[in-house]
Amino acid sequence: MDDAEKTGADEASSGSSAKKRTRTRTRSVTRTRKPKSTPATETAAPELPLETAAPEQRAPEPERTPEPVREVVSEKPVERPRFTPEPREEPAPAPAPEPEARVPAEPATPAPSDDRSAPERSGGPEQRHPQQSGGQPRQFHGEQGGGGNEPFWKRDKRNKRKRGKHGGGQWQQGGGGGEPRHPAQPPPPNLQPVYGDLPGPDRFNDLAALKTRADEITVGGGEPINIEKVYGLNLGDLTAEARRLGVTFEGAPNRKQLLSQIFKSAAEAKRPIVDRGWLDLTDRGHGFIVHEAVNYRLYPENSYVPESLIRQYGLKRGHLLEVQAEAPRENERCPSVVRVKSAMGIAPEEISKVKPFEDLVPYYPLKRILLEAPEVHKDVSMRAVDILTPIGFGQRGLIVAPPRTGKTVLLQNMANSISENFPEAKLILLLIDERPEEVTDFRRHTRGEVVSSTFDEAPESHVHCAEMVGEKARRLVEMGQHVIILLDSITRLARAYNALASNSGKIMSGGMEATAMQKPKRFFGAARNIEGGGSLTIMATALIDTGSRMDEVIFEEFKGTGNMELHLDRGLVDKRIFPAINMDRSGTRKEELIYHPDEMVRIYGLRRAMQGIPPIEAMEMLLNRLKKTKTNAEFLMSLNR
Repeated sequence: MDDAEKTGADEASSGSSAKKRTRTRTRSVTRTRKPKSTPATETAAPELPLETAAPEQRAPEPERTPEPVREVVSEKPVERPRFTPEPREEPAPAPAPEPEARVPAEPATPAPSDDRSAPERSGGPEQRHPQQSGGQPRQFHGEQGGGGNEPFWKRDKRNKRKRGKHGGGQWQQGGGGGEPRHPAQPPPPNLQPVYGDLPGPDRFNDLAALKTRADEITVGGGEPINIEKVYGLNLGDLTAEARRLGVTFEGAPNRKQLLSQIFKSAAEAKRPIVDRGWLDLTDRGHGFIVHEAVNYRLYPENSYVPESLIRQYGLKRGHLLEVQAEAPRENERCPSVVRVKSAMGIAPEEISKVKPFEDLVPYYPLKRILLEAPEVHKDVSMRAVDILTPIGFGQRGLIVAPPRTGKTVLLQNMANSISENFPEAKLILLLIDERPEEVTDFRRHTRGEVVSSTFDEAPESHVHCAEMVGEKARRLVEMGQHVIILLDSITRLARAYNALASNSGKIMSGGMEATAMQKPKRFFGAARNIEGGGSLTIMATALIDTGSRMDEVIFEEFKGTGNMELHLDRGLVDKRIFPAINMDRSGTRKEELIYHPDEMVRIYGLRRAMQGIPPIEAMEMLLNRLKKTKTNAEFLMSLNR
């Protein structure tokens, strides 16, 4: 009784300790006996209804649990062969003897008298169907058997480990995932056109046999087939040309089939095949004949020039060739050149005696290119260019222009003036990364050769187009001709070279590769006046104020390389004053070499008179004075009055 009174006093003084002791009593082993009712337990009973109710319901449970059941639970490891994968799913031979060693242990297990042992007697490995779950109510993908009373989260974790090791699962290879795998899908069809192979280079090594072959394939005579003319025809005209040449065909063949039939007919009749175009070399040593009509692009049907002929005559990229070709043989995609008739208009044996472009002596421009053409232009834009920034043969000029300041119209007027005043000069308009409608406009309104690569084409097309034009111009200058290239624009050409430049890790401001400017500078630096020979003039546009840091870097790189700059002003364009030339920033180096002495004195006086006037007002005043006269000579003579 003293112990009970002490216990009641302790429970009354500390409520939390009473609750803990009450829980300890409820979880004691002797659940059948109820402790004596104390005031503390009576007050704690409503707070823990679940703890007091649970022992009353589960109190009889230990009495129904016999000792044999405990032995079965302790011998659960005997049933582990049910969870091991079947031999067909587990390729490793090591786990195979494990079920064989434990299977004999099952008959020694005493069969309990309880009904719960029935599923175990009927669920042995030798009696279970492969698709059954071994007595479990549900199976997941990849499970191999039942798990007894094992919790489901442990069973899922074990099955995931099995799928990771042995290749099971729905999305893994190796089988054992439960669901059948879908059959392998066939690869998508290859819609790329299949062309033939290039002619074998071995049959061109013997030059004597090649010459004999060239004579044999032309014994039939007749009208020769001009490849340059045939390739320039559309499908309708090509069909008519094939019928005129006597080619028979059925149905409506496509372009490739028509060309194949034409070459096959020429080979059977031994009719000569000729071609004329510009040589484009490859890294492997051989080359192809490309044509102006398609902007010097390479096509699978271009004539193949073997390396043996290139070495024999010392041919270079950009040479104009007239050749005799052989029809393509079986499984070959293009004709092959068997004889070179001429190179740059002379005998092929003489082309190696021409002095290379790199050995020619450059000098300042000495002969002036007059752009004034009153019969062609009704405005005074070209007259203003002649006064402010004169251009000579061999000039290397930059037209620095913000967007939408009239540079395209200025280039068109220059091209028309050059075609009118100097028809003997070779004029090439090179349009890089331009809009297609502008290319069409240039072709319709200018008389020069227009070579274009629009903005929807790859940078490789821009670079190849520009390099072919540059090499062609060098070969013409070697022959003593005057070549004028109007490039729009050199900024986009430098961007194309930057896109194809190798990643050296040296990046300049604006994302420009350090080595990307070497080839654009080589192209622009080729402009020069040759002493005692021809000249190469390049007038290129450079974009500024575009919001791109790269464009500013490109302009700064080319700023000191040219010997003439013509700046267009946005302020003049806003006032609709054309040409929008900034007088203060535009000029030509060594202009005294191309000015007439009397003209130079009067132009210097004009510049001094307009020195203190703002650029916009000065240009507006100059244009108004020019419109009152018909020629620049008349305008300069009127400056004294």
